[in-house]
Amino acid sequence: MTLSLGYPSPAEFDDEVRDLVTARAASRITSGDHTLWGEAAEEEAAKRLGWVRLPDTSVELLDDIARLREELVAEGIDHVTLCGMGGSSLAPEVICATAGVFLEVVDTTDPSQIAEAIGTDLERSVVVVASKSGSTIETESQRRAFVEAFEAAGIPAASRMVVVTDPGSPLGQLAEREGYRRVFYADPTVGGRFSALSAFGLVPAGLAGADIAGLLAEAREIAPQLAEDSADNPALRLGAFLGVAHARDTDKLVIADTTSPIVGLGAWLEQLLAESTGKDGEGILPVVVEGPQAPGFADARADALLMYVGEIDGEAAPPSGFACAVDYPLGAQFLLWEYVTAITGFSIGINPFDQPDVEAAKASARALLAQDSAAEAEEPLFTDGAVEVYGSPHLLEGVDSVEGALRALAATADEYGYLAIQAFLDRLSDRRAELIRQAAALRTGLQTTLGWGPRYLHSTGQYHKGGRPNGVFLQITGSTRADVLIPDESYSFGQLQAAQAAGDADVLTDRGRPVVRMHLRDRAEGISEILAAFGFDDA
Repeated sequence: MTLSLGYPSPAEFDDEVRDLVTARAASRITSGDHTLWGEAAEEEAAKRLGWVRLPDTSVELLDDIARLREELVAEGIDHVTLCGMGGSSLAPEVICATAGVFLEVVDTTDPSQIAEAIGTDLERSVVVVASKSGSTIETESQRRAFVEAFEAAGIPAASRMVVVTDPGSPLGQLAEREGYRRVFYADPTVGGRFSALSAFGLVPAGLAGADIAGLLAEAREIAPQLAEDSADNPALRLGAFLGVAHARDTDKLVIADTTSPIVGLGAWLEQLLAESTGKDGEGILPVVVEGPQAPGFADARADALLMYVGEIDGEAAPPSGFACAVDYPLGAQFLLWEYVTAITGFSIGINPFDQPDVEAAKASARALLAQDSAAEAEEPLFTDGAVEVYGSPHLLEGVDSVEGALRALAATADEYGYLAIQAFLDRLSDRRAELIRQAAALRTGLQTTLGWGPRYLHSTGQYHKGGRPNGVFLQITGSTRADVLIPDESYSFGQLQAAQAAGDADVLTDRGRPVVRMHLRDRAEGISEILAAFGFDDA
């Protein structure tokens, strides 16, 4: 287990580490001292520090999860589907991908992806429905769709539904009332994005066959080191690394995998760091890239910190400036970065446990869904090939092409701003859209993120609205061949997806963030046209 840091000003870094040791930041977090982040944060922090105990307390879950898995396998049920968003889905996805076991993660409202998931062999399927609040609109819609599908196939739905939620939630009450196969109640003092080692991370991963006991053991091994008020504590060192860089306006953490066997850690870190630190006009924006040679990493500028997941090899030697390599097993990474995030919040001077801007986009989407469905649809400013373009007429004045719209959007960015691509598409069937991140980063020179909608709304969406106001936003939506109805609702998954995209765009626009939406009348052709407009040839 290793941590390597490269820093342009060792004295400044050492001073910050010394200040964190003097403040006893690590031991106070470990003891549950909710006063560390100041008076304004005390109420929230007081009910959000249970995660420090999870490496020990979650051991009691292991036997229950193992017994349920044995029961299911004995019945021929070996396909595990997880319905959840953000903190309820990101950690188990990383755990299972790293372990090499299959877990179907449904964290979308895209009709084609929903239909594909429901069309899986239901005879062999168990569905884990995970929601801390028990009222997450995406998860509740997915639950209803699966219940209807099981019943239509002649399978008692309750026998195939497993729930993970907080005590007393509406979802837990429903599951008890309907006699669902199993209800796991999670520790309510653990926030969603800090819940990797709780029932939210362990239940779906354990049912899928991952070694969750080993995961907890890895976390327990590093825990004593993370609790020490010592200059050798890796959490204090990483927290100082991020805090001092942020003070220098180096506010983006660019993450690339190298030698680590961990798969997809960046996606989990996106939510943890962005949602925890991106508020009050401050924060660290994670930028997940394809590797050390990817645009945004190999050509990073002064606004970027570089992070290698694994060791730094000779071919991936870092440029001068801020760089770190973090090489620990997955369970240790989870606990380490939770400490790092809490410490970074202290260093920056924000409350790392709230998410004050997340509700705005949800409220806007709900308002749009409540409107008369016969309301006149928005008209595009223009259509270029398979792409309809929407946005502020002022921003796109005189523009009549996809390339022109992309140029106009990028031109509004600050020199050290960022471009966020928000793809409300099928992240499986439309995976080629991931190339747009590379294409945009190469063409614009901006740090560029890609978030699948509505997944990113539960992750980087907080930073987009509450973090440093230097982002510009390219939203991509797409037509679907067939929609999927949501049982007992007046709207479909397609309408919900469209409302979520429009709701977030409205909030971003209201807050002065430039937004351009490109709607793909044909998804494959539209993706190709956007790539071509960026000058990117993926043939």
